[in-house]
Amino acid sequence: MYQKPKGTRDILPEISYKWQYMENLARKLANQFGFSEIRTPTFEDTSLFLRSVGESSDIVSKEMYTFLDKGGRSLTLRPEGTAGVVRAFVENGIFNETLPFKVFYLANNFRYENPQAGRFREHTQFGCELFGVDNALGDVELIDLSTKFLKELNIEASLHINSIGCPKCRAKYNLALKEFATKHKSELCTDCLHRLETNPLRMLDCKVESCQKLFKQAPKLIDYLCEDCKSHFQELQTLLKENNIPFIVDENLVRGFDYYTKTVFEFVKENIDGNGKTLSIGGGGRYDNLVEEVGGKKTSCVGFGLGLDRILMLLNNNYCQSTKVYVMNVGKITVNQLYPIAKTLRENNIDTQLNLMERSFKSNFKFAEKINSEYVCIVGDQEFLTKIYTLKNIKTGLEQKLTIEEIIKFLKGE
Repeated sequence: MYQKPKGTRDILPEISYKWQYMENLARKLANQFGFSEIRTPTFEDTSLFLRSVGESSDIVSKEMYTFLDKGGRSLTLRPEGTAGVVRAFVENGIFNETLPFKVFYLANNFRYENPQAGRFREHTQFGCELFGVDNALGDVELIDLSTKFLKELNIEASLHINSIGCPKCRAKYNLALKEFATKHKSELCTDCLHRLETNPLRMLDCKVESCQKLFKQAPKLIDYLCEDCKSHFQELQTLLKENNIPFIVDENLVRGFDYYTKTVFEFVKENIDGNGKTLSIGGGGRYDNLVEEVGGKKTSCVGFGLGLDRILMLLNNNYCQSTKVYVMNVGKITVNQLYPIAKTLRENNIDTQLNLMERSFKSNFKFAEKINSEYVCIVGDQEFLTKIYTLKNIKTGLEQKLTIEEIIKFLKGE
């Protein structure tokens, strides 16, 4: 028997309605904030991710799905959304157009990592990218959109923010961090020993508990910010307060990609297991140098990505797929005779299912409850002759005798 690849899953109908709810909400809010949808290829030139994400990052060094095509070209399945959007921005000359350029995507990403709760080798992100805005208000707009998305899903998560500065001030910090880590070399995990030589900042993103405790004592990047980065971070905090968006300054927060500059942020769900375990459900930040690095004009940018697989874990059961009306037959009426009734209801934009099987009266009601139908339209011999049908509210048990026209008006609230 064939089985799905490790780290992937089938999204079956009993779950897919929750995905549709999240995706529809993402599109609604993105449009509300003026973001238009962009769709980029599932695979890109491998060098795009090497240059943008960073060769020393865990994603590039451990997690990318890279292969040679039949022409010998090295291609990589998309591990994250930003790099492909930036490539599209440059390749299509959008940096020459009137800015800002605001886009969102719902995209599957691929990373070879240990499958666990909320973490898959094929996962889906809702992301937004804003090009051309260099002030902190651009950061706030992205944070506000993502905050609103989580709020409308009734998910309580803490917003953590930090500034990782620009290459100028980060260089000074890297020296201080490297000096600290060298003194504690015997306490570092194997990965952090490698990061110490290749990219010291990555040590702050280590998931090993002993390293996390150690680097809480390390010098803080925020103390090394240049005046421009410090001013930007202060403005961000002021704007968040003015717009009633609560946040926590997390001085150890960095993101897993090398392209970030200045603002980084993350949404953290606290105590998900009752034992203090936290779960990052997404985040983002500013990447003011990336467009130039992949061949375009220097353009300020900020974006975010939220992991829908992780968010799905936190959704309650209030998001139920439902049908407005279920059409069922009794007596000698056949299921074929029901179809014109269902067709008429559907033509009037009423969600309708009908009995496609030879079920008993009792079984029909059980099925109607299973599909969360609000009403049942009962068609027996008498109803079929008179064209006056019984419409029953499943929850209240209230029955009405109505023509198809009256049913349509009633169900549409007219």
